[in-house]
Amino acid sequence: MASRRPALRLLNQCKAQSQLGSQTVANLSRTSSRRTLSSLPSFGGPGQAAPFSRYLGWAALSLLIAAPVAYNMAVDTPLTLDSLTLAERDQQTKRESGVSDASPMRLRMEKFVKEQQKEIVRALEGVDGTKFRVDEWQRKEGGGGVTCVLQDGKVFEKAGVGVSVVYGTLPKPAIMKMRANHKNLPDGDNIPDSLEFFAAGLSLVVHPKNPMAPTVHLNYRYFETANADGSSGAWWFGGGSDLTPSYLFDEDAIQFHKSLKEVCDAHDKDYYPRFKKWCDEYFYNKHRGESRGVGGIFFDDLDETVQDKENTFAFIKDALESFVPTYVPIVNKRKDMPFTEQEKEWQQIRRGKYVEFNLVHDRGTAFGLNTPGARVESILMSLPLTASWKYMFEPEPNSREARLVEVLKNPKEWV
Repeated sequence: MASRRPALRLLNQCKAQSQLGSQTVANLSRTSSRRTLSSLPSFGGPGQAAPFSRYLGWAALSLLIAAPVAYNMAVDTPLTLDSLTLAERDQQTKRESGVSDASPMRLRMEKFVKEQQKEIVRALEGVDGTKFRVDEWQRKEGGGGVTCVLQDGKVFEKAGVGVSVVYGTLPKPAIMKMRANHKNLPDGDNIPDSLEFFAAGLSLVVHPKNPMAPTVHLNYRYFETANADGSSGAWWFGGGSDLTPSYLFDEDAIQFHKSLKEVCDAHDKDYYPRFKKWCDEYFYNKHRGESRGVGGIFFDDLDETVQDKENTFAFIKDALESFVPTYVPIVNKRKDMPFTEQEKEWQQIRRGKYVEFNLVHDRGTAFGLNTPGARVESILMSLPLTASWKYMFEPEPNSREARLVEVLKNPKEWV
């Protein structure tokens, strides 16, 4: 009903103007035979009244002609505004009604990951005693994010917790490529030249100073394409969390995997074995022939072929919320342990392998760097401050370092 009010106001104005125009012309016709030009207002001096009279007559006649045309336009042609982009639609929705359980999933996911970012930053600051640097940024293509980084702290050499919200447009070749994993995208002659898309997620990497404390990585994300009216088209969730120690403590790996398994089992008993295997296979340095760490869970492309949207979102929420109570006790247990220079050197070498995976194999890094308007600092925040690459370095046989490499080459079942 509200959308008809501008048209009704225009209609009433046009009717009134039409009536006024008719009366004006009629009056001018009647009075012109009785009044002389000298009786009309004069602008500019004597002799200029006649041109004014003509102009007034022409204006009245134009109004008489234009009013019915405007009337017909108001009745037959609805008032339209320039079409809004998906980003503009969402900004308008947030301004007018906020974000609730009835909001589009993209807005709910954005709200959730921003809330979790604050919780995680607060927890890590409690461990380290140092504040994060907080950078908010915007993308001219739509969206933006918040990047929180702690560098050279008391416990963490570097910790990054970032939220990114990306609006963009997929060209036709990208749509065709994505159809390999997402059959709910348009196909055949129905593939459009472009599709608007939305992506939001939270990513974190924590690199402790103490080589006895493990590095941890986490990422949970949501992606969807949009229909012309702004409604959701194809959608899917992805994510996971994995542990990367320099020195292996079996109880830490067991605790980490047990927590993830409990989250998975609460939603689907098949999730943990499937996602654990996926993690071992994904976080794998093919050129080294070894895993990046002792794993965790990893999954991608969770859509309606696996589970409905609401239940999948509930799983994502539980998995992300389990991070703080799982990792913080582990790092608190290891952060003050004694270590040697040789053990610190081994940590640097293991970090080098971490960097290799992120820059050579990680799809998320590649996607971020190839997205128009990419914020490189946020994408590469996962890299440690320091790392090293020693030529042909091999750990001593039967050492703790050698045992870690053996586990990385042959992933274990921890729970």
